[in-house]
Amino acid sequence: MCGRFALRSSSDELARQFGLAGVPLFEPNDDIAPSARVLAVRADGAALLRWGLKGKMHNVRGETAAGKFGRAYAAGRCLVPANAFYEWKRVGTGKQPFFVRPARGELFAFAGLWERGECAVLTVEANETLRPIHHRMPAIIANDDYARWLGGEGGLLVPAADSAVVAEPLTSKIDATGRSGKPLGD
Repeated sequence: MCGRFALRSSSDELARQFGLAGVPLFEPNDDIAPSARVLAVRADGAALLRWGLKGKMHNVRGETAAGKFGRAYAAGRCLVPANAFYEWKRVGTGKQPFFVRPARGELFAFAGLWERGECAVLTVEANETLRPIHHRMPAIIANDDYARWLGGEGGLLVPAADSAVVAEPLTSKIDATGRSGKPLGD
């Protein structure tokens, strides 16, 4: 699943990673929540979109997206850059927050769909690294597959390699919005 994520990279870093001529002005943010304006990379360049298709669907199961969105599934693909995302694991009567970041490199590129100024992140079954925390995760598109995803190719909505992500537990002082947590080792 993906209920919160972080984007801290500079416009220059994003332009380099995604081969963009320019990036719209955005504020780096450690707590991007549904309904926020998020940076999305589309086939025609980068844009700021509202996170939540039809006002409420911020995540869409990758396995059912083509059937739900038909033409938009092929024509409205995007990549949502993120330096990390948050996930919570049920522990007894509470929840343990985790900060999930790329094992190598600075950025994830979540597979996404967009239409009419809105977007959603596609999710897939969790890989072995994240399965003990949650059963779903964002579909992460590898750098070499950006053009293939944006161009409409199939077969890319699979769990990221186990070695591609690192999940760090955060202190339980994190609030329900995902703010204020520090890695337990800090």
